[in-house]
Amino acid sequence: MSFATLIARLLGSSSVPAIEHEDMQKAVESGECHIVDVREPQEYQSGHVPGALNHPLSAFDPSNLPQGKPLIFICQAGGRSAKALAATHSAGRADAVHYAPGTGGWKRRGGSIAL
Repeated sequence: MSFATLIARLLGSSSVPAIEHEDMQKAVESGECHIVDVREPQEYQSGHVPGALNHPLSAFDPSNLPQGKPLIFICQAGGRSAKALAATHSAGRADAVHYAPGTGGWKRRGGSIAL
C-alpha cells in the first residue's frame, strides 16, 4: 500500500488521523513522506527522527510546510503534533497525519535518532 493510500484511509476515519509505528518506520526508510517535527529547536537538536524537518509549533504556519509528499507530524508525546495536524487540516491541506507516540515513543520502539 502506498503512503498516499494509507493517508487517504486514515483521513477517512472519525478520529485524529494517526500513523502506526510500522508505517512510520516505512515512511522514514522510504522517504515517501515529509516528517515534520513540531518541537522547539533545542528539543529537535537534542535528537530527532532521521530526515525530519523542524517547524516548531510556537511559530507554526501551515503555508510554510513542504509540498510534494504527504506529511507526518511528530513531537515529543503527541499533543503538539495533533495541534499542528488540526491547523494544517483547517488551512485546507488534507495529506497529513501525525505519529501519536512522538519522539519518545519512536525511541522506545527502537527507532533511530539523528543529532
